Amino acid sequence: MSKQTQFQVHAVSPAYWKVTFENGPINLIDPDTIDELGELVTRMEQDPDLTVVVFQSANPDFFMAHFDLKSDIQRVYTTAPGPTGLLPHPDTLLRLSRVPALTISAINGRARGAGSEFVLHTDIRFAGPNAILGQPEVGFGAVPGGNPMGRLAELVGRGRAMEIVVGGEDFPAKLAAEYGYVNRVLPEGELDDFVDTFARRIAGFSKAGVSGTKEFVDAATAIPAGDYAAAMAAFRRTAGRPENAAHVRSLFERGLQQPQGIELDLGKRIAERF
Repeated sequence: MSKQTQFQVHAVSPAYWKVTFENGPINLIDPDTIDELGELVTRMEQDPDLTVVVFQSANPDFFMAHFDLKSDIQRVYTTAPGPTGLLPHPDTLLRLSRVPALTISAINGRARGAGSEFVLHTDIRFAGPNAILGQPEVGFGAVPGGNPMGRLAELVGRGRAMEIVVGGEDFPAKLAAEYGYVNRVLPEGELDDFVDTFARRIAGFSKAGVSGTKEFVDAATAIPAGDYAAAMAAFRRTAGRPENAAHVRSLFERGLQQPQGIELDLGKRIAERF
């Protein structure tokens, strides 16, 4: 088992954890992220007292930017399947959505691609006014691999899910809340206190009541594991094709995966062709 370096766990109480994510200048998701998150989810599944978990970012501009396109993607495909029988990335997402504790994303900054997929698999999403969410994969020529299609269709409806995933644009916090992509937007400076107060409220309830209620909501909104396998297979077929190489190279030349440049407004810039 690897040491947790990207996800720092602070146990506020036996029932309430705060988990802070930090990985490089823009919080990219890489194979190590997936491995560490899988281990963290296992801890969450096995803890008999844990009732609520808040996920937050150490970076005010990037909650989770997206998958690191320079990392070893083959490792994601060749690592042994997880407990659900799925490859590690979809396995972790599906298990995260099912843990017997309430999970909350406190989103400041950008959550795109695999970062958006992560927050979509937490139970509740609260956002600060500067949060930005999006699924830019189609702009890279790929099908999203973490099945945001299923989650978004359930949350926002078919038409809006199509707009988000196929359009590949950024969704600022206010519009994301109007669509149902996030639960609500808190005013500047109020997100952390609001989420902490809400989490402490949940932590004060019986775990049996919280987890038992969540089971019914999960049953009513369940997405078959096979859909996740199909989405990951589609991503593997479509990502990194030679016909997309020049476009991806131009994105890196304009600051992809750097704190400045096109990462700040990727949803707009990804559609530009040079």
